[in-house]
Formats: sequence, structure tokens, C-alpha cells
Amino acid sequence: MELLGKTKIDFIGMRKISFIISGIVALIGLVGIVQIGRGAANMGIDFSGGTAMQLKFAQPLTTQAAREALAKGGLKEVELQEITGGNQLLIKMNKSTITTGKVADTVQEILKKEFPANPFSVESSTEIGPSIGEKLKKDTLVAVALSMLGIILYIAWRFDFKFGVAAVAATMHDVLAIIAVFFVMNKEVNLLLITAVLTIAGYSLTDTVVVFDRIRENMHKSLKDPMIVVFNRSINEVLSRTIITSLTTFLAACSLFLFGGEVIHDFAFALVVGVLVGTYSSIFVASPIVALWEKSPVEVKA
Repeated sequence: MELLGKTKIDFIGMRKISFIISGIVALIGLVGIVQIGRGAANMGIDFSGGTAMQLKFAQPLTTQAAREALAKGGLKEVELQEITGGNQLLIKMNKSTITTGKVADTVQEILKKEFPANPFSVESSTEIGPSIGEKLKKDTLVAVALSMLGIILYIAWRFDFKFGVAAVAATMHDVLAIIAVFFVMNKEVNLLLITAVLTIAGYSLTDTVVVFDRIRENMHKSLKDPMIVVFNRSINEVLSRTIITSLTTFLAACSLFLFGGEVIHDFAFALVVGVLVGTYSSIFVASPIVALWEKSPVEVKA
């Protein structure tokens, strides 16, 4: 199936514009990482420690009414979120002043006292101490670092060292782009985001390998052609396949985002952003880096 047919787009010729765009996005992502490290971002209880409860009420209860009731009971710094359908309410408290292990009981006592005519049941309750949150931060950094190392070793063995470096650069670009979007939109940084980041890293790598494989194949076939010609031809040859694959994955991610429910809403959003960014980086980040790395004056001047 060919979505676009034969194209002759000068992708490598657009590298300056793409590098500027990617550089700005990466810079915002780095600022986001620094802020996350400082705890200044919207940190979820996975990293900051705290309590999360999901309650199901017999009758509808607005977040405003619940917030006023909890504030009256001494819990002022509370994040409330309505879950559509089923009269459910998600309650999050980061670094609560109440001793961990008693927060859930306190919340239930307050709500029972303030809304005696609206009984509820606890669907789920999670409590994480600050020390566990710090450990999760460190484990997350190790996981991302090891995954990047694995990528560069695999691509270096499968293709060439320069391909490995380009693949890691593109993958890091995707990671920074997702973090940049979440940081700018002030979305919660939690373990689901890290899961989405690692998922997109794998997806982006797969897409990049497909492009690299065609480039390597054409490099062996067209030894006399300038590298930029070879790279552009290779990207154009797999462009239709790349778009169809990305579009399929994008539609699946959009379905999760629209119909998956509140629990995985941010995770699905990260996937949606990641699929778009991953497709972009395979073409406009990874391939130009390898093209510029090749020792040929023709390509550098082009």
C-alpha cells in the first residue's frame, strides 16, 4: 500500500530548519528536567510522596463541595478530579502533613461526616512515602540511561557507530520533546509518564532502524552518488510506509486518549505526542546527523 506514491522531497536540505526547531524543543525539555530534578514541576505522588484515593459515591458530588469539606477538616492542599461516569472522585495529596498511613482514614472520616446522605466506597488507595519517591526518581534515571546505552550499542552493532549516536540523539530528542510538552502544559510527572517515554523510545528506535536499513542498502547500491542524494532517496522510499505505520499507531493512541478513561489519560496523551515526534525525529533528526557525519565535502556544502 502506497499512501503518497513516489516522492522527491529534499529532507536533508531542510536540516537547518529542523535542527533549530529540535534545538528549541530540546532546550525546553532540559529546563523541564532541571525543574523536575528540583521538584519544582507538577510532581505526582510517585516521586514526591503522598496519597491518592479513588472514591465512588452513591450520588454525584462536585469537586468544589468535596474541596470545601476537606479544607474544613484540615486538608487544604488537595488535588481533586472528577472521573466521568459512575460518580467517582480522584483525590491526590502530595507531601501531606498527616502521617502516611492515616491520610486515607482521615479523608474517609471527613467525607462521611460532611456527606452522611451520600455514602461512598473506596475503589483504590495508594500511599507513597517521600523516601520511596526519591528512590523511584533514581531508578527512573538509571532505567532511561541504561535504555539509551542499549540503543547505541545495538545500533552500533547492527549498523555503525555513527548510526548508533544518531539514533540515541533522535531518541533523546523524543524524550525531551515529551517532557517539554508536559512541563509547558503543567501536566503531572509520574511513573505513567516514564512508561510512556520508554514506550516511545522503543517505537522511535524501530522507525529509525527502518530508515537506516534502507539508507545502508542504498549506500551499497549507489557508491558513486553523493550521500545527500542517497539519504534523500532512502527516506522518500520508506516515507509512505513510515506514515502508514505512524498513522495506525497514532489512531490507536488517540483512541486510548479519547476513550481510555482518566487513569491513563496522560499516558495516552504522551503516546500521541510521542508518535508524532518519533516519526519526525527519524526523518529530520537521525538521518541528517548521519549524513553530516559522512566525510564528504559535497554533502557538507549541500
